[in-house]
Amino acid sequence: MVDVFVKSVEDGLKLSKRIYFGKDRAVSPPNQVAMEKAMRSFLPTSPMFYAVIFDPSIVDNPDMPSYQPHVHGRCDPPALIPLQMNDIAMEAECYLDTAIVTVRGSWRVHCVMGSRSCDCRLAIPMSEQGSILGVEVDVARKSYCTRLVAIDEKINTENLDKARDGGFLKPQIFIVTIPEIDGGSNLSVKVSWSQKIFYGDGQFSLNIPFSFPEYVTPAGKRLSKREKIQLNVNYGNATEVLCKTTSHPLKEIRRQAGNLCFLYEANVLTWSRTDFNFSYMVTSSDISGGLLLKSPSVHDFDQREMFCFYLFPGNHQHRKAFKKEVVFVVDISGSMKGRLLENVKNGMCAALSKLNPEDSFNIIAFNGETYLFSSSLELATKETIENASQWISINFIAGGGTNILLPLNQAMEMLSNTCDSIPIIFLITDGSVEDERHICDVMKSNLRNRGSMAPRFFSFGIGSYCNHYFLQMLAHISRGHYEAAYDADSIDLHMQRLFTAASTTILANITIDTLQCLDALEVYPFHIPDLLSGSLLIVSGRYQGDFPESLKAKGMLGDMNNFVIDLKVQKAKDIPLDKVVAKQQIDVLTAQAWLLENKAIEEKVAKLSIQTSVPSEYTHWLLLQTDKGKQASESLGIQQVSNKVDLQSLVDSKGCKAILLQSLSVGFGDLNATAENIPPGYVGDSSEPSDIIIKAASNCCSRVADCCCCMCCIKACSRLNDQCAVALTQCCTALSCFGCFTCCSDICCSSGDG
Repeated sequence: MVDVFVKSVEDGLKLSKRIYFGKDRAVSPPNQVAMEKAMRSFLPTSPMFYAVIFDPSIVDNPDMPSYQPHVHGRCDPPALIPLQMNDIAMEAECYLDTAIVTVRGSWRVHCVMGSRSCDCRLAIPMSEQGSILGVEVDVARKSYCTRLVAIDEKINTENLDKARDGGFLKPQIFIVTIPEIDGGSNLSVKVSWSQKIFYGDGQFSLNIPFSFPEYVTPAGKRLSKREKIQLNVNYGNATEVLCKTTSHPLKEIRRQAGNLCFLYEANVLTWSRTDFNFSYMVTSSDISGGLLLKSPSVHDFDQREMFCFYLFPGNHQHRKAFKKEVVFVVDISGSMKGRLLENVKNGMCAALSKLNPEDSFNIIAFNGETYLFSSSLELATKETIENASQWISINFIAGGGTNILLPLNQAMEMLSNTCDSIPIIFLITDGSVEDERHICDVMKSNLRNRGSMAPRFFSFGIGSYCNHYFLQMLAHISRGHYEAAYDADSIDLHMQRLFTAASTTILANITIDTLQCLDALEVYPFHIPDLLSGSLLIVSGRYQGDFPESLKAKGMLGDMNNFVIDLKVQKAKDIPLDKVVAKQQIDVLTAQAWLLENKAIEEKVAKLSIQTSVPSEYTHWLLLQTDKGKQASESLGIQQVSNKVDLQSLVDSKGCKAILLQSLSVGFGDLNATAENIPPGYVGDSSEPSDIIIKAASNCCSRVADCCCCMCCIKACSRLNDQCAVALTQCCTALSCFGCFTCCSDICCSSGDG
């Protein structure tokens, strides 16, 4: 899919050579020599709009029609011409470890005749662990917006149009297509998403894609354009926040304890060429934390009070990390062949190199059977790590099926005698198995019998065929952590990130006193994970009753001593607490709904998803089209589409058109793909012969269109001498006579047969 997108943009830039803007400037693709040849060159590095071109003959300047050579054939897949951008503004609001980003911009369909129309595709690159929250598009006579609705089998969705494309191009790039936009139209766009703020080396780092290619700059005279960035940082308590680095010249316009506001606004000739980066530090030399309270809004389906407990590891990492006993459980089934397994090998060797000499480890490779590096745990000496790396290169050979329970039981047995260290099971898999719920029950029982120093699961899912909610559940029940890589190229990076997290546990077995005295208490996740030196710990929930004015958090340090911290309780006045913790709560509840097969929890997830605009497994995205002036249909389709009854009214309505977008969920694994050992990301070649012919013809026509036009032919003919022109004329006449003779022969022969 990425390859097709990149090729379509490349074709679109070539096709844009047809557009002429007079003497000011002709739009052309960037210098191909200076541009990277890698496919990533044409992937969006900022919010961008593209004209979707099936018929290349419609490509022209809508304001200044010019003579264009006729182009035969169609583009299949369609070419994507990047639209010119008129203005851009971004606002980022940072709360704890989450940023809510809103981008407003204006693009123009500069490449399609005024009498024709085309679809326009919006691409939104987000940082890692981002979640799209909504898209709103406004054009001359229509407006579009996305809305989440609950999945209900009773509602007839056959009358809804189905989007041909959409969803995630890559895990960090969301795309949606807006249908039938007239040439020359201006599109005003508002997009919102949430993303994680990463923590490392004592500081928070925010990275937002904000690098625009040269070819989105409007054609014509070089006029200055307005570019704006606003950044708000609200840490939630009175702790001082120190700014460290920034990519754009921000001006501080407000500073309060734990609350900062910055602004960058400038007239520019060219749009930003660098992503927006901002890092800041919260001044705390030791473990600190707090607890935020917020009352629900009147529209909240859950009228219980909200709370959010957080722990910050501190800037000076003088705390001793726990000694580790690690068992790596690695999937080497047939679907892991090729680059997947090679990248896993690289990640494994990097993880082994980070073990301390006092740590111990073992490796279990599994498919239908298990293969052990050693019969027991080994100290992580230099010699042992070298032997393990050699063993990995020899024994990590992809083949066979997938059996997860057997190696997990073996790992549990190896970690049965742990007393003064953190036992860790590092599970890596790309597949699903039928007994996953049984595996969770078995692991729960084992963990319950181990007491406070039970093994922690650090689970790592690869691709979309494994059940990521099964892996999350293993992490939840063991106070561990979960990570995923959806493409082969990111496996090494994400594996190292997860193992680095596992290696930096500084506070374990965390509990909060007095919470149990509250009524109707729910905590997400239900077991508080360990505090790692490289991340902020956040636990949220709902309750009824009176929250105590002060409380304490307790845990165990790496030197096996107990640790107690007083938590300050305060109101979260300016923090949208429900949106900040929505993704975490939806993931935890979805894993519970899967494990328990509980419909009530599924409905709860759907309501929470719709209320916070965060996608889930139990909701669908709709793109609603409303004609301006139809206030009744707008009220029906946009303001009240948050429940099932109104969705049915929307399906039956003629005033508001609804388009069902592709699902954004990851699903619950694919047993068939796992059984057949299909590698993640594999897509079979389903092209029919006719499709191949159309693609070949369109590619041929596009190449001819790039190289030839009527003006080129005229210029070429004007350079021919008389003898050459006569010879060319005689040749064409002979060919035409031969064609007539053949036609007459066919007619005569057919008449004789009759």
